Amino acid sequence: MQHNAKSLRPFIGAKDFELSRAFYRDLGFIEIVLSADMSVFKTGAMAFYLQDAYVKDWVDNTMLFLEVDNVTHFWDELAALNLPSKYPGAKVTPPRTLDWGRECFMHDPSGILWHFGEFNE
Repeated sequence: MQHNAKSLRPFIGAKDFELSRAFYRDLGFIEIVLSADMSVFKTGAMAFYLQDAYVKDWVDNTMLFLEVDNVTHFWDELAALNLPSKYPGAKVTPPRTLDWGRECFMHDPSGILWHFGEFNE
């Protein structure tokens, strides 16, 4: 089967929609408001939908992986944002090296786990 896909946009939930919207804007995503309870957040050609919807089991098990070209550089910028001091529940974890490459982690205020990774060449 030939896909010819142009993008993949996951839907994620938010415990506090307004707080999560501000969090993702601070993280550098561009927000496009679609309705009172949904926005799309973009960076380059990548995007995801943020919903004013919270189901604990769903959100607690949501993970996203964003490939970046340099995890060290990304981490330096992420750490400088000091998001955990501004957003209750937000956490960041420094980079680690694995057999496939390097990654750092971030939990958004709702608990969504983001992996920011760089693959070995």
